[in-house]
Amino acid sequence: MRSLVYLVVVAAIGCGPNTRDDGGKIVDAAPEPCEGVECQIVNCAAKGLPETTISGTVFAPNGTLALYGAIVYVPLLDPGPFTDGVSCQRCESQLPGAAAAQTTSGVDGKFSLGKAPSGAAIPLFITIGKWRRKVILPKINECTDNPLPANITSLPKHKSEGDIPRIAISTGGCDALECLFKKLGLHSSEFTTPSGGGSIHLYANGGAAKFADNTPFPASDMLWGDMNQLKKYDIVLNSCECSTNPANKTQAMMDNLKQYADLGGRMFLSHYHNVWIDGVPAIGGQPEKRPAVWKDIANCEVESSPSGDLGVIDQQSNPKGPAFASWMQAVGGSTANGLLPITDKRNTCSTIDATKAERWLYLQNTNELQTFQFTTPNEVAKEERCGKVVFSDMHVASGSSSSASVAFPGGCNAGAMTAQEKALAFMLFDISSCVGEIL
Repeated sequence: MRSLVYLVVVAAIGCGPNTRDDGGKIVDAAPEPCEGVECQIVNCAAKGLPETTISGTVFAPNGTLALYGAIVYVPLLDPGPFTDGVSCQRCESQLPGAAAAQTTSGVDGKFSLGKAPSGAAIPLFITIGKWRRKVILPKINECTDNPLPANITSLPKHKSEGDIPRIAISTGGCDALECLFKKLGLHSSEFTTPSGGGSIHLYANGGAAKFADNTPFPASDMLWGDMNQLKKYDIVLNSCECSTNPANKTQAMMDNLKQYADLGGRMFLSHYHNVWIDGVPAIGGQPEKRPAVWKDIANCEVESSPSGDLGVIDQQSNPKGPAFASWMQAVGGSTANGLLPITDKRNTCSTIDATKAERWLYLQNTNELQTFQFTTPNEVAKEERCGKVVFSDMHVASGSSSSASVAFPGGCNAGAMTAQEKALAFMLFDISSCVGEIL
């Protein structure tokens, strides 16, 4: 995209004809100055025609799962590359390269970009956080709609199509978060070890431990125990490892993960990884180990396998709850608004402090908590926070497994996405997005 050349033009013939009232007579007035591709925005209303629009549906890399909340825009200037590694991304920040025209995809993934530039070689970016599809549209016709096919409006499955966040996944023997990314359509070449060239780096901690060519994954403690390594990633996911395994979670690691999130990192924690939030008490001669601040966010003192099988999306206390519920219906994950079937569920965190975290899902009738999210640093004012942490008691894996004896992706189920996987995909793309209200 750096090969694109944007010309900055400030001219009296800028952004299409204007009009003014000259003593009762309507005459052409000098147009407002314009910049670059902005000068290709035609004033269709002056011609008695509808405005120029670009429309389509934003999809996950698989080209089938519609996505909510993606920003679709025509950049005014070359935005250049993203900052490498963890960084603060607040929604108040201007879009990279600014925007000549912009919109956001709805709960059905659809968008219509109004007052778009027309002509040849129009750049179009589709972005959710550091997921960014970059295309050059050969021709946009003026004063009409220009619908785009799914192969153009899907997020990149490979870096050749745009930008993919750098993601670290710690595998575990009781969930298979790595398989969710396969179902989302990421190309196999994007899954590597940290020394490889992919965007998704796999670490082993009880789950899959090697690729099919026998290349081993490094141990997860090499990630958690090294702050400089953590800072290389935009998102860190810890897959359930069948126990909290407190012996291999040091106080330094807990401090590292909190610091990482406070810097703007995004974390997804699957069942039993509540240990990174509430820590562990002093037991068996081991000292107490707890992160600062986070231990007061949730009470995670229970351990049960709930009997209920219907999840409820919190549409009252979670600002994105209504959009989440509508999206689930739009993508076929719910047949009734706000309800979805849940399998392989657990309950370790009983309550959250609603002033510090937001509930995503709970079980019908029992109200048992399933997923929640909080922003970081949690101890500062909301408008100063940069990172996000999601904890999920329900497992992502549905027919998939992660085992040290089976090379990745041998344990991954290639079937259609379940309702539960779709729900967790929504949360995954949500934590990828900027923090705060989109302006």
